[in-house]
Amino acid sequence: MQVPVYNAQGKQINEIELRDDIFAVPIHEGLMHQALVRQMANARLGTHKTKTRGEVRGGGRKPWRQKGTGRARQGSIRSPQWRGGGTVFGPQPRSYEKKMPRKMRRQALRSALSVKAAASQVMVLDVLEMSQPRTKDLAQVLQNLGVDSSALILLPQRDEVILRSVRNLPQVRTLVAQYLNVRDLLKFDYILMPLASLEVIEGILG
Repeated sequence: MQVPVYNAQGKQINEIELRDDIFAVPIHEGLMHQALVRQMANARLGTHKTKTRGEVRGGGRKPWRQKGTGRARQGSIRSPQWRGGGTVFGPQPRSYEKKMPRKMRRQALRSALSVKAAASQVMVLDVLEMSQPRTKDLAQVLQNLGVDSSALILLPQRDEVILRSVRNLPQVRTLVAQYLNVRDLLKFDYILMPLASLEVIEGILG
């Protein structure tokens, strides 16, 4: 698949061949959905906690004697039927982690990249560099490229200057190419990557 290579002024300066085994594979929607569910599940903390009757403070003394009062027998004021008592079958700390083989995860990434490439939403830049943090300059680069909606900028490595420049653009996010994931690919409309980031992706998924 041939795609143009742009510079920061939005002008096409070259063309590059995207690998068909990464950007033109058959689309597996079920696989992408499984990878997305796994990623969101693994992000859950699972720290919610309720107290059982044995963990609620108080209730050590029997509230009244067993027989002779005319009332129902009770052993503790912290039983579940009492106000302020323990919770029955309430949530306890647990892990929501889901397993997924590496080959399936990478194939899901290839499917997501293929969806973006088929929609002409993958844009390749020769290089993306800034001398100082300036949101206005980065916004101008996006405008030059014709990006009028949300965009994910893939960087070959962490770049503090670009990170600080993107911070005030609500629909733009940066991500190191090494940490590419299905959730971010599907969340943003455009994927912008310098040639160096493309090499990282091809090294992982190729």
